[in-house]
Amino acid sequence: MEKTRKTTLSDVAALADVSPITVSRALRDPEKVSPDARARITLAIAQLGYVPNPAARALASGRTDVVGVIIPSVSNNVFADVMRGIYDGLQDSPLGVQLGTTRYAPSTEEQLVRVFLSQQPAGLIVAGHDQSPGARALLERADCPVVQIMEVGPQPIDLVVGLSHYQAARDGAQHLLDRGYRAPAFLGAQMDPRSQRRLAGFRDCLIAAGLGGDDPVVTTPEPSSVSLGCRLFADLIATRPQTDAVLCNNDDLALGVLFEAQRRNIRIPERLGICGFNDHEMMSAAEPPLTSVATDRYEMGRAAILQIRDRLAGRGQPRGHAIDLGYRLVPRRSTARATA
Repeated sequence: MEKTRKTTLSDVAALADVSPITVSRALRDPEKVSPDARARITLAIAQLGYVPNPAARALASGRTDVVGVIIPSVSNNVFADVMRGIYDGLQDSPLGVQLGTTRYAPSTEEQLVRVFLSQQPAGLIVAGHDQSPGARALLERADCPVVQIMEVGPQPIDLVVGLSHYQAARDGAQHLLDRGYRAPAFLGAQMDPRSQRRLAGFRDCLIAAGLGGDDPVVTTPEPSSVSLGCRLFADLIATRPQTDAVLCNNDDLALGVLFEAQRRNIRIPERLGICGFNDHEMMSAAEPPLTSVATDRYEMGRAAILQIRDRLAGRGQPRGHAIDLGYRLVPRRSTARATA
């Protein structure tokens, strides 16, 4: 049986009555091609069933039109918001996304960085700034824009978009003290580097207030969930019944604390204050509504992809540029105890 010949870019050009370079430009930078030519090219592509060859394009231009995105998890709502921002930032762009998940394993992240860079991406987006030495060395030598997201920190590889998790958690702890709570505790799960910095902010706030004598902390490397929040809070009050407030390193745990406290008839906020982190929609929908530290995950993703688009267009920020999106504490009834 004779093999069917693959449709080429030249075939599209002939049918659309334009040059091959015009077809290539229409696929890569459509705004640089006249509307009439774009319409003929679009029709020709549809009629011929043409599919661009990313390998050939990478060979010709030195890169593909794919942005690699490496995140720890796809089930965590935090990163779902980030991905929504990335995809919205890609509108009206020829760029696509290749997604990889590390499951919080540095070795997996390093492997993904190596694989993605071998495919000559247009850019890379990676979560955090705690890459392994091997992964960091690869990213520093990358021949494409690299954006570290989720947090700001020292020695950026290229571009950074995020916030200070240390300061955000420290302000969350200070809010509990300002509301009159004097025996706050910290609950943490999936203690990745960002969670570790939140814990450090909590501890330093208590030390500054003269409350750092013991270590009111319960953490676990287990993945976070609402049911885990119930269990961690039960463990906490079994060993530290004087606890009168809890700062959780995410909203899942905070919701679990709320449910477990209600099961035990612990009054909120009079007997117990609760503060979460990230401020998902469920925090305002809970009863009572839960205080949380709000972070703009959507804008982290959107700003990251726009930084890459700008760099590719020759108008981007220089290496070392950081966008600190900040955070805001959103007080609700779960910490509304009247101060003395």
